[in-house]
Amino acid sequence: MTTEPMQAVRDFILARNPKLDQLPDDLDLIDSRAINSLAFVEFIFLLEELTGESIDPEDLDLNDFRTLSAVNARFFTKEAA
Repeated sequence: MTTEPMQAVRDFILARNPKLDQLPDDLDLIDSRAINSLAFVEFIFLLEELTGESIDPEDLDLNDFRTLSAVNARFFTKEAA
């Protein structure tokens, strides 16, 4: 796992949620409102910036954004060829 992009993701979420003192990899970011509807678009832009790839809204699956583990698996873990 590349830690630098995931640290940027953590920093983004924690900056918008001052009441969170820790951010477990399995915390449901949507149900806990760590990422709300207003921050979601900014979050997509952040992921595009970190990956260098655009994210097609047609390809969005909410489960890819539920936890830090899911975000890492979907956007930062490259499958071995």
